[in-house]
Amino acid sequence: MSMYSFGNSLYSGKRSYNIVGRRKWWFSIAIAAVLISFAAFLIRDPNLGIEFRGGSQFTVSSTTISDHKPAYDVVAEVSTSVPRVSNVGQEAVRVQTESLDDQKTQQVRAGLAQAYQVDEKEVTSTFIGPSWGQDILAQAIRAMVIFMALISIVLMIYFRSWTIAVGAIGALLHDFIVTLGVYWLLGLEVTPATIIGLLTIMGYSLYDTVVVFDKVRENTSALENQHKLTYAEEANLAINQTLIRSLNTSITGLLPVLAVLVIGVWWLGADTLRDLSLVMFVGMFLSAISSIFVAAPVAVALAERDPKIKAHTERVREIRGELADPATETNQPETVASGSITTERVSGGHRGQGAQPKRKKRNKR
Repeated sequence: MSMYSFGNSLYSGKRSYNIVGRRKWWFSIAIAAVLISFAAFLIRDPNLGIEFRGGSQFTVSSTTISDHKPAYDVVAEVSTSVPRVSNVGQEAVRVQTESLDDQKTQQVRAGLAQAYQVDEKEVTSTFIGPSWGQDILAQAIRAMVIFMALISIVLMIYFRSWTIAVGAIGALLHDFIVTLGVYWLLGLEVTPATIIGLLTIMGYSLYDTVVVFDKVRENTSALENQHKLTYAEEANLAINQTLIRSLNTSITGLLPVLAVLVIGVWWLGADTLRDLSLVMFVGMFLSAISSIFVAAPVAVALAERDPKIKAHTERVREIRGELADPATETNQPETVASGSITTERVSGGHRGQGAQPKRKKRNKR
């Protein structure tokens, strides 16, 4: 089956995946991921960058030596701390240590210049205080809180539903917490670039979520005027109808980030790109999943508590029960019931090519 015909069958309702109907599974997986992340926060200390913990940083430029051992040996002569050494591109080495006084800083500079066979002017030293990174973290937290508050208000006004706003914010929090949990568990370094990447993926996650919710609103706008599909089934149809678009958006967004990771970081050794691109890759991957399996199912679970929607769902089930009676079985239409195939018209979809009128063949004279 081609991608076009596959997407058409999802949009028309001929093929459907029961995503909303299995929401308890997705909620269990999401909650487990969040709990594991919180456990990681409590058990393991974060691998904070020098901007958060403070210290001295040395950069050796124009060197042909990429080995890290000379840097460890030089720092060991003047300090008992274990430095963090990384390559910056193909001709530079970065060394991060604890805070050193002026005398020790000059000793390390001279030792690195000799070890990496460069002039001493090619070795730069910088002292970074922890307050700078803490200021960035405080500003980032403030920006995230304001962002979520404003987005909640905008979503409630636009969709006229608080359940959709809660679903969207729930997906955002899931992506934020689990992405940080991945960093904690794997011991990845958390830098200001990581925080910037986290704020970036929140906008990406929200975009993908709004696309799904916009289709949910379209399908459920005239919910009470029909008694063939419940609210959950209409929402499930909307998710299936936007599934191909969500996948295409996610893939086209992940490919450039993956290219930066593979070519820029792994191949060319540009470690400065690693922090931003890695957090964006993890976050964008999680946001693609959460917009489908978390945001919409959460909104549906909350919306089904509404008395009107609950009454409509019961009415649909009553009608299906009446149609299932043997006395009226001959009049029973085929309906969409959480992933079944249908030939009945569904809200927000079309009947496909097979339902189009056929043109009569003309006899050739």
